[in-house]
Amino acid sequence: MATIALIVAMVLSLAQLSAGSRRLMELYVPPESDRLTYHQGGVLGGDIPVSILWYGKFTPAQRSIVADFVVSLNSAPNGAATPSVGQWWGTIEQLYLSKAAAANGHAGATHVLLAEQVTDEQCSLGTSLTLAQIDQLAASVGAKKGGIALVFTDEDVAVEGFCGSRCGRHGSSAGGDSTHIWVGNSVKQCPGQCAWPFAQPQYGPQGAPLVAPNGDVGMDGMVMVLATMVAGTVSNPYGDGYYQGPKGASLEACTACPGVYGSGAYPGYAGNLLVDPATGASYNANGANGRKYLLPALYDPATASCNTLV
Repeated sequence: MATIALIVAMVLSLAQLSAGSRRLMELYVPPESDRLTYHQGGVLGGDIPVSILWYGKFTPAQRSIVADFVVSLNSAPNGAATPSVGQWWGTIEQLYLSKAAAANGHAGATHVLLAEQVTDEQCSLGTSLTLAQIDQLAASVGAKKGGIALVFTDEDVAVEGFCGSRCGRHGSSAGGDSTHIWVGNSVKQCPGQCAWPFAQPQYGPQGAPLVAPNGDVGMDGMVMVLATMVAGTVSNPYGDGYYQGPKGASLEACTACPGVYGSGAYPGYAGNLLVDPATGASYNANGANGRKYLLPALYDPATASCNTLV
């Protein structure tokens, strides 16, 4: 399945462009055959139960950052100060889920429901994991049919390809009845790659890091990666939904807009963001329990543009 490694590769490639080239890219609209399109496959809909496995040591405060984000997805747009996580989710429904549902004769809103959370603080499979072991951990969570199992690995756990080619990954069960997402905490291993713009970029244009909205670079970075994976999972859960390019190396709802978080974004600059006057933290979405988050832009297949909250 597609991974967030595509973001890294495209950002590095775009970083070589001059300002003049960026302007040409803004004017260029690719032909429809080269755009992210719907391939008539399944998308997730209805009630989507989410189960979480915390692999390694995460504090209650760290776990609440992610749990509040998941809860915020199910909040009505008017349930929090705007712009909100609920609005971001509403854009996914508008651009992807509702259109696919209509094409398949289905209707109705989609709701994300936070189910059980389990912990594996002793790292039962060790602290150096293969992707097959990540899939094994996801299966152990027991995601419900039509649901998503989330696996989070802590800052001391190495995962195959982590930091080298991916910050997270999503896939589906062998039977195709459930999906899973893995995201790692990069704060010790590669924050400049997987927690940018809250850490000095590892490659490309250099700029001062932004202040993380929840005061934890690793966890705020994980939320950004999680959001990217959630968007890809619900719109392309089995590899035949919304995507661009070849299967297995495709661009999806967020990876088609690498490094874009606010309007005016370009390589090395996340875009025009909101700033909390009390903390100086940068964000673009309000969430449950007074949380603030930075969420990636969503690609609009109809206009071939990146849709941002601010």
